Amino acid sequence: MSDNDGPPRGDQLPRIPKYYAVKRQLLDLTEAMEPGSPVPPERELAQRYSTSRTTVRQALAELVVEGRLLRMQGKGTFVAKPKVAQLLELASYTQGMRAHGLHPQTRILDTSYVPADDQLAGLLGIRPGSRVLRIHRLRLADGEPMSTDVSHLAARRFPGLRRNLDRHASLYEALATAYGVQLAEAVETIETVLADPKEARLLGVDVGLPLLLLSRQAFDVSGTPVEWAQSRYRGDRYKLVTRLHRSDHHGSDHHGSDHHGSDHHGSDHHGSDHHGSDHHGP
Repeated sequence: MSDNDGPPRGDQLPRIPKYYAVKRQLLDLTEAMEPGSPVPPERELAQRYSTSRTTVRQALAELVVEGRLLRMQGKGTFVAKPKVAQLLELASYTQGMRAHGLHPQTRILDTSYVPADDQLAGLLGIRPGSRVLRIHRLRLADGEPMSTDVSHLAARRFPGLRRNLDRHASLYEALATAYGVQLAEAVETIETVLADPKEARLLGVDVGLPLLLLSRQAFDVSGTPVEWAQSRYRGDRYKLVTRLHRSDHHGSDHHGSDHHGSDHHGSDHHGSDHHGSDHHGP
C-alpha cells in the first residue's frame, strides 16, 4: 500500500470549509447580543467578513438549525432565546413550562376515535380493533409553538374522556380526577426527525428543521399501560436533561448527564429508554 492510501497522517489537518470560519465569527458577534436582537443583513455581513453572501447564508442557516438564531419570514434573522432545558421526568408539560417561568398553553387540534392496529393494541394492552381515543395537541410557551403531541388511550377504560378534557387543566389531571388513575412510570425513547410540511406549519418553522421525537408508553401504579404518546419538539428550542446513576448503586460519585450540554440535573433514569419520563404532559 502506498503512502497516499489510508487515513491522513497526524500532521495533515482536515480542510476547514470557508463558511465555518464565518460561522465562528457570527457566533462571537451574536453571543454579545441580547435575545431578540436583529442580525445584520447578509450584504453587510459579507462586507464585514470579506466573503460572499452565499457563504454568509450557509453559516446563518446552520446557526438557525442549531437554535442559536431565529429566522422569521419577511422580518429577518434574530438572536434566539436560550433553549428550554426539559427534564426527563414524569411531570406534565404545564408543570415543566411553569418551572421555567413560561406561560404554557395547549391547543387541542383534534380528538377522534380510531381502531387499534396490532402495534397500538400491544402498547395499550387491549385487543386489536378496540376503540382508541386519539388526541392531537399543539403546545405553546409564551404564545410560541414548541411541540406537537399525539396521545392514544383506550376508549373503553376512559369513557367520556373526550368531554372531560375541557373540564380539566391537563390530561393527567383528568385521568386522576375523573378516573382515579395515577401514572407511576413510563418508558420513553428519543430520536431525531425532520419537520415535514404539516409539522413545520403548526410549529412555525422551516420544513426540514430537526425535531426531537419522543415516544412514550406510560403505566399506572399497577403496571397497566395507560397511554401511548408521540411528541415532536422543536430542536431549535429544546434540549433534554437527565441524571444517570450506576445500576449497581456503588459509589457516591453520581454524574449529572445533559444530552445537550446543560448544567441542569433531572431525575433518576437508567439506560437509553428512559423510565418515568414525560415531556408530553397534560
